[in-house]
Amino acid sequence: MGRACEICSKTISTGNRIVRHGLAKAKGGIGLHTTGITRRKFLPNLQKIRVKEGGSVTRKTVCTGCIRSGKVVKG
Repeated sequence: MGRACEICSKTISTGNRIVRHGLAKAKGGIGLHTTGITRRKFLPNLQKIRVKEGGSVTRKTVCTGCIRSGKVVKG
């Protein structure tokens, strides 16, 4: 399995990195102008931890959101 949480299936999401130049109208300029848009990735914060499951301990790749919310019992 790639970069995905084994509990909630959180994976890589995509977005844009937007570059703007110019002085804002509120500061006396003519406004911000978009001069570049680049695709980027938002990576989930995955940790390899030992998880208790039905009396046995296994190693899983889990996002920090699942660890904090208590969906996983560390072992």
